[in-house]
Amino acid sequence: MHKPGIQVLVRATTVAAVMIAAAACGGHPHSATTAPSAIVSPDSSVYTAELEKSDLSWSGSPSPYNAEVRLDDGRRVALHYLSGKGLVEQHYSPRAKAWTEPKVIYRTKTDACQGIQLRTKNGTVAAIADFGSYCYDGEPPTESIAAVGTSSLTEWSVNVTKDFDGWERASVSSDGQQVVFGSDITLRWSRADGFERK
Repeated sequence: MHKPGIQVLVRATTVAAVMIAAAACGGHPHSATTAPSAIVSPDSSVYTAELEKSDLSWSGSPSPYNAEVRLDDGRRVALHYLSGKGLVEQHYSPRAKAWTEPKVIYRTKTDACQGIQLRTKNGTVAAIADFGSYCYDGEPPTESIAAVGTSSLTEWSVNVTKDFDGWERASVSSDGQQVVFGSDITLRWSRADGFERK
């Protein structure tokens, strides 16, 4: 006579277990399809500066020694060459309406060589830059830079290839998880593993 009561208790326990499991998995069906790149690190940058430019002379405009790109969220990233210092980065917050203080992401006293290229997708910024002792005399670069910044842009991954003609292009995957730097050889970067030469 107590069997119906036991069946109701079993059913209630089963329903409760299913609800707990669903809550533990995120509580909604779309959580499993969220791309890793959609997770944004807290922005720890301090925005109090104005945008600086390269101190290298260039006849004409715009100077190839300055580069700027806009991200999907309205932020901007700018890189420039600074004599005796190297490759310098700043990023801009549309909320603060200001830039971060200039930060050297690759330090060298070698002369700047060729221009700076920037590419961005889904919060990832890829940069190409070059330095060389006799670039002004037409010699090829001796330090070819591939750099990648992500999320809050406070840290940059930098790869230096010595005595190389320089990277010709950088392509960022649509999800921002990978970057391929190309020329006669290929250099790959991923959010999971960083730089990896193949």
